Amino acid sequence: MNLRAVVADEATRVSEIIDHCRHLEGPMLPILHKVQEEFGCIPESAKQVIATALNLSRAEVHGVVSFYHDFRAQPAGRHVLKLCRAEACQSMGSEPLAETVKARLGIDWHGTTPDGAVTLEPVFCLGLCAQAPAAMLDGALYARLDEDCLSDMLTEARR
Repeated sequence: MNLRAVVADEATRVSEIIDHCRHLEGPMLPILHKVQEEFGCIPESAKQVIATALNLSRAEVHGVVSFYHDFRAQPAGRHVLKLCRAEACQSMGSEPLAETVKARLGIDWHGTTPDGAVTLEPVFCLGLCAQAPAAMLDGALYARLDEDCLSDMLTEARR
């Protein structure tokens, strides 16, 4: 399949998602979530399709995508590790843990390991402040983290 066919197929699928969500009040966020669910990210080409359909500028759509940390420009790895960076977690030692994780994975925030196994994301509160530091791996919450727990999480995610 050539590049034009891929882009045309992508635009067709984005248009179907828009048609499915257009009736909702404030449809941009539901559309963006569905697009990311479909493609693993918000493709650049989708921004103009969404903007045209919602009578917005591409810049307005890009502004929303870049404002919310959960939207991605590239697909995430097979596993997504979110480490809490809020004050309660920082006060309980999350920063040294984050540096250890970044070093072990060889990536920075928003990066994905070269093998595509893990994407590392910062998050600014998981609601586990009384059990800090906290993380989330593929939607599962982990509290009172230490290096051993993080090591086990990384080992599991790298399998």
